[in-house]
Order: sequence, then structure tokens, then C-alpha cells
Amino acid sequence: MKKQGDGYTAEVGRNKVFLARGSGLLMHVTSLPGPGGIGDLGRGSREFLDFLAAAEQQYWQFLPLVPTCGVFGHSPYASFSAFAGNPLLIDPQGLVDEGLLSGTDLRDAPIFSEYLVEFDQVEPWKKALLRRAFAAFLNGGGRSALEQFGREEAWLEDYALFMALRHERRGDPWYQWPAPLAARDGGALAKARRRLAEAIQFHRFEQYCFFRQLGKLRSYAAERGVRLIGDLPIYVGLDSADVWALQDGFYLDPKTRGPVAVAGVPPDYFSATGQRWGNPLYQWHDADQQPNEPLFQWWKERFRHTFRMMDIVRVDHFRGFAAYWAIPAAEETAVNGQWVTGPGRPFFERMVRELGPLAIIAEDLGFMTTAVEELRDGLGLPGMKILQFAFDSDAANLYLPHNFSSSHCVVYTGTHDNDTVVGWYLSPGVAAASKQRAVRYANHPGTNEINWDFIRLAFASTAITAIIPTQDVLGFGADCRMNFPGIGMGNWRWRCAARYLNDAVAGRLADETRFYGRGRVPGQDAG
Repeated sequence: MKKQGDGYTAEVGRNKVFLARGSGLLMHVTSLPGPGGIGDLGRGSREFLDFLAAAEQQYWQFLPLVPTCGVFGHSPYASFSAFAGNPLLIDPQGLVDEGLLSGTDLRDAPIFSEYLVEFDQVEPWKKALLRRAFAAFLNGGGRSALEQFGREEAWLEDYALFMALRHERRGDPWYQWPAPLAARDGGALAKARRRLAEAIQFHRFEQYCFFRQLGKLRSYAAERGVRLIGDLPIYVGLDSADVWALQDGFYLDPKTRGPVAVAGVPPDYFSATGQRWGNPLYQWHDADQQPNEPLFQWWKERFRHTFRMMDIVRVDHFRGFAAYWAIPAAEETAVNGQWVTGPGRPFFERMVRELGPLAIIAEDLGFMTTAVEELRDGLGLPGMKILQFAFDSDAANLYLPHNFSSSHCVVYTGTHDNDTVVGWYLSPGVAAASKQRAVRYANHPGTNEINWDFIRLAFASTAITAIIPTQDVLGFGADCRMNFPGIGMGNWRWRCAARYLNDAVAGRLADETRFYGRGRVPGQDAG
């Protein structure tokens, strides 16, 4: 590991993964306040960046920004595309500012909850606005702009056609389409493009709006001195444009086109039967055991595309590159799977040769092996430390700050899959001994602000970067939890009302940030 000042330069880091000791907040875009029933890329995001800057935070981490679907509970980890953006995150006011909508179009909005994303109300309202804006865009001569956007985004043609076909087929997954379409017969696809030309243009328009707004937001973040940390799930959904367009990149049954085996993890902290995610597994090698070249090129474009809009990327389930849990498709749980060797270090070494350095945080939670640690460390990647995992054993627990082997990690009080710290502390499912160890470790017996105790432990640690879920800064309980792993519905809905992100909270967070040496150095460039 190359040292530089009090930060570090990772071997695969983009310029430097982290410049120096710092901190940031985890807050998904959908959770932001705003008038449209769901956080978006407009005013709510800019005001959150203002809040981060006032609190002297250097990073904003969020979950994947990909399209979501009610069939999968609007999970950002189950999408129709690894490349596309979620149209529900498009800011309607931005469309008004561009003259594609009028102010009166927004005055007919339903009365939305401040505290939950009500997807069943938000989705039809947003879609109606986008179709109105699309008509205005075409009337204003926007077709040439969409054509240019399509030339710049090679993934867009397959995605737009996939979405148009899926709508025409009333939501049927692609592997249940007529054989010529499922098999991507050239003649069948050409006919579909002609038949669905207007629908295809609409899906291109949604992506055009999304990425224009995201680009503006990234520029605003840079002006405020905040770096964006995105999230890249290792797997993609079976019913996605990615699998449909690259069927030889996955282990699929040649007759049914369904998966032969699916992804997941064995029994662990979160579930006694493991987690059966159901994603198709990558066919990393061809019949001659050589790297699957089309799959490598797909990953290369995925990384290139992601880093155009993010400064740093957390790769979810990084251990899957070393070895992954393969579950026979017929199994209902993840118990009866097996570990299979992944593409490993040669994959990343070639990726870096062809793309240049990649600023990656390795999500290395769950069942770890020496091979996974060697892959992470050999690539010079920071891993993750979760404080909620630190108190369920003894002083040798590797998540306790005194056991951090180096500063080469990112410490979290919890992740989107955990309860909030307050929820954890109040939960009857957490052993009393674990809570007692946490209070004693924080040296604050009788605490009534366990969330701030955990924040101080994270900030005081040697970890180069500390990321705190916004719920933990605000002291919110279990009702504000983002996700319950293993439960398919009712997740991803939490929203934060604007009044909670106030000057007093920003001031307190800034004070703690400076006290533990994580504040901004005058003149420091966060980008």
C-alpha cells in the first residue's frame, strides 16, 4: 500500500480513493424530502448537498439509481437495467424550468406522505408528467437530441426496445416472449423497432432527462466539495435488458432460458436459511475455459458508465468476484448451495489496464475467506467495518475499532440492510449482553443517545473514512429502517421530512467531525 500524507493511494484508486481522513452520510435519493412524493435529482438533492457542506461532510453515499419495479417491491437491487436511471428520480420542476411542463402541471399532484414513498401513487403521477413532457419535447424538435444521446450511450438501444416490448407484452418477462423475440432474431427485432418506434423514443427520453439532471447534480456536488459514492450490485435481474441482450454471458437453460442456478448467500447474521436472491449467475468463462470476452466487455462498459457519474463506487457483494454461492434454481432457500470460484484478480487487472484506475469500496461483509481478503488487499481496496456487528462476541471481534488492522477501511454505524442504531439498541431481538458491551465500549453508561455514541466511535476510529446513515445522525428508530433482508415487500420506502435536516443538526455533526479530525482542511479539494 502506498502512503501519502494521512490518506492513501489505492492501486486501483481513481486519483486517490480517499484524499484524507473524512466522513459522509448514507442517504438514498428516494428518501430525500420534496413535494413529489419521492426524493429526486432536483431541489431536495441540492439542499441535502448544502446540508452536507454545512456539516463539513465530504461524501454522499446512496443506493443504486437504477429503474425499480413494484413486482420486486421497488428494490434498487432488482432492476430492469444495470445502466439505466430510475425515471421516478427525475425532478418535475426541472422539466418546468426547461419549458417541457407548466407550473399548473405540478399543482394537480396528489397529497403525498412526508415519511414514506407511496409508490402506487408516485409512479402513475410521475409517468403522466413524463409523457406530457415528452410530447412537448418532440414538438420542440427534440428528436435530434435523442438520436445524439443514443449514439453516446450504446446500452440505450437494447434497454429502450426491451422496455417497449415488455410493456407491449403486459409485463411478461422476456424469457416468456415469443421465441423469435426471446432469442433476439434480427427480423423480429427489426419489426418490433418499427412497430414500437414511439414507445422506444419515450424510454430514450426518460433516460435523456435522468442523465442530464444527474450530470447537473454531480457538478453541484463538486461545487459544494462533496464526492458522490454510488452503489454497484454485482448481479443483475433475470428479467432485465442486460440478460436478454447478453444471454451467453449467463448460465441459462437453453430451452426455458431460465437460470440453471441462482445467486445468494448461505445462512448468516441476517437469515438462518440464507438469502436466495434469484439472480442468474455469470458465465465467466467460455467452453475452452477462457475469459468470456462479451461478458468482460459488458462489465467494462458498466464500470465506464458508472464512473462517468460517480466519484467512488461501492461494489456490493465484492466477495462474489473471488467465489460465489451457487444455488440450484429449484431450491426454495439458499441452504443447499455451493461455493464456485469467481474471475478473481486477473479480471480487475485487465479492467484497470483498459480503463485506468477504479475508485472502489469493496463490500466485504458476510462469510469471508483468506482468498477474498487476498483479492481485496491485493487490489488495494478498502473494505467495510460495521459497528452494529462489533458487540456480539468478545474483545477479539474484528469490527471493534481497536481491531481495525489499518486505516485502510470505511467504517459504518450500520448499512441500508441494518436496523438503525436506536432500533438495534431498543430491539428485544438483540442480546442484552451486546447492548451492555456497546455502552461500556462507548464509555457512556446510561446513555440516552446511543446513536451519537456509535457516531463518535466511528469518527474516533482509525478508519480513513466514516459513513453514517442519516437515520443514525437524526436518532430515528426501527420505523425508519430502509430494508429488512429476506422480506420482499414493504422496504425502500423511508423518507426524511425537511425539518429534520436543520442547521442545529448540521452544526452538531460539524463539531463532532472537526473534533475527531475528519473536518475539511482549508483549501482541500474534495474532487
